[in-house]
Amino acid sequence: MAAPTTILITGASSGFGKVTAAHLAAKGVRVVGTSRRASWPEDATANPILIPMDVCDDTSVEEGLAWIREHVGAVDVLLNNAGIGIAGAVEDLTPDEAKAQFETNFFGMHRLIRGLLPTMRERGSGKIINVGSIAGEIAIPFQGFYSASKAATHALTAALRMELRGTGVQATVIEPGDFRTGFTDARQYAAAWEASAYQARAQTAVDVMAHDEQNGCDPMRFARLVERLVRADRLKPIYVTGPAPQKLARILRNILPAGLFERIIAGYYKT
Repeated sequence: MAAPTTILITGASSGFGKVTAAHLAAKGVRVVGTSRRASWPEDATANPILIPMDVCDDTSVEEGLAWIREHVGAVDVLLNNAGIGIAGAVEDLTPDEAKAQFETNFFGMHRLIRGLLPTMRERGSGKIINVGSIAGEIAIPFQGFYSASKAATHALTAALRMELRGTGVQATVIEPGDFRTGFTDARQYAAAWEASAYQARAQTAVDVMAHDEQNGCDPMRFARLVERLVRADRLKPIYVTGPAPQKLARILRNILPAGLFERIIAGYYKT
């Protein structure tokens, strides 16, 4: 009997990661999840299993991957799911705050890709699934650096797919819309939020975001999509999932004049 597929899921202590880890483990996939707050597990055979890893720290990533190699073995699928959202006007975010947004959402993803891809290439098989966002294609006012980090995720994945041709390793990006994942409660705010010249408009926009997030799709839809991708023979470049109006908006962005579409989005967020 062949060994079960092993997947590494970053950011697996909450939201998409937690739901997906539990779902895949129930379906017979060997799941290793990461969390900054986890402790080293006593039972390496548990499924799912959670190990400590900070995707923003080179040493932490290296230690986590070394533990996996020793106690679990090869990783067949990487789900780059860890992410944060920082709200605030582009003018208000400091360079350090902007870097923190990219450190988790973009460079953390890159650390895991670099850590696992050499072995996948040598084996001639593997899958890299990066979690982007519809917000990476439709910029959201007062969450601009989040949108920028997800746009960068999309671009990097597209380049990676082309680079991996002929290696047996595949890559794709999932673009979720709004889901009920707890993202609202985890949202961070720029230090200048309260004193911002944009504060009233920014708060109104974030209130719209929070409403959509709290009334979004069941995260099990995302988990089932990941299961399909884990079992698929071939990965498409992009998978879009979420509320129908948001998926439609993504299509309209490529049809409507740019100025008109921008006014529609600005009006939706009441800015």
